[in-house]
Amino acid sequence: MFNYSQIVAEDHIRRAIKEGKLDDYEGKGEPLKPDGTENLPAELRMAYRILKNSGYIPAEIAEEREIVRAIDLLEHMESEKERYQQMRKLDVMILKMNERRKRPVNLDPTDEYYRLIVEKVRLAEERFGQSESKDETVR
Repeated sequence: MFNYSQIVAEDHIRRAIKEGKLDDYEGKGEPLKPDGTENLPAELRMAYRILKNSGYIPAEIAEEREIVRAIDLLEHMESEKERYQQMRKLDVMILKMNERRKRPVNLDPTDEYYRLIVEKVRLAEERFGQSESKDETVR
């Protein structure tokens, strides 16, 4: 059962094919590239494609990007005190993300950078101690 808009769309497509307007498009005859929606239920795929194409970023991905930015910032800091504060902020960000997700964020423990971060946190804790209050607002 077609409605009027489907009939009009089909008519436009048939006319474009007949006029040869669909003969020279990129990727013609090749399979479509995967767009990351193949694991979604069929009825949700179009909605996710629309959101993605409009620039919407899911909260989980935005949080992950913020954590990556915090790690990059940490890597370029020179002051040990600032690094320690940034590490604490990063720790809070990861804890909050874990609470919302109900599963941990996995930083690859085999990665050399991960090992360096853990070592720097340990050294900073030894150097600066745990004297600051736990409920202090992280900046």
